Amino acid sequence: MAITMKRNLSIFLFIAITSIASTQAAKFNITNNCNYTVWAAAVPGGGAKLNPGESWNMNMTNGTNNARIWGRTNCTFDNSGVGKCQTGDCNSTLECKTYGTPPNTVLEFALNMYNDLDFYDVSLVQGFNIPIKLTPSSTLCSMVNCTRNIVDECPKALKVAGGCNNPCTTFGTTEYCCDSNSAKSVATNASATCAPTNYSKFFKDRCPYAYSYPKDDATSTYTCMGGTTYDVEFCP
Repeated sequence: MAITMKRNLSIFLFIAITSIASTQAAKFNITNNCNYTVWAAAVPGGGAKLNPGESWNMNMTNGTNNARIWGRTNCTFDNSGVGKCQTGDCNSTLECKTYGTPPNTVLEFALNMYNDLDFYDVSLVQGFNIPIKLTPSSTLCSMVNCTRNIVDECPKALKVAGGCNNPCTTFGTTEYCCDSNSAKSVATNASATCAPTNYSKFFKDRCPYAYSYPKDDATSTYTCMGGTTYDVEFCP
């Protein structure tokens, strides 16, 4: 009977450990290496104020999809977490429930979505505000980044306070929005006829690993095995 109980306990522990692993599929360690304060944001996840050198850690579950991490700049929040950010603002709250407003450099990911793989990318489809880098814990998976300070080089037509806007938000035409007139739709409803433009090439030349327009999948999407830990750095 003792042997049976020990075997049953081992099975129970195995199931419990497996269950925990499946619900906490990935860990994201977000660090601010900028010499200024960044208000980190995540959907799902919320938000956190990060002074230079500070970190924020999050666990994400299997099946998390259409998720984003980004940084906000020049924010002011009251004690209840209500306020405003110059770039990347999410409905005037510290704890983000909605995507950030352009311009903002975005890390997109979907966890354990196909063949036990995570999918991730850095996107400049919403413009640029902060350099960013993602490094998987596995050496078998690719790092992805956009480390160039595009704000200083931004074309005059796209330049706004604190960042470099995307052309869809600036011009609102089919050529740049891919048959949509909203920046949010650019990331989700790209047309099959969507093609690179001079502005998307500007972003691609400076950050070749990042999405520069909605149909940039071939050179910008990366995969890693589920359960990986990811280090995210602002101003790497």
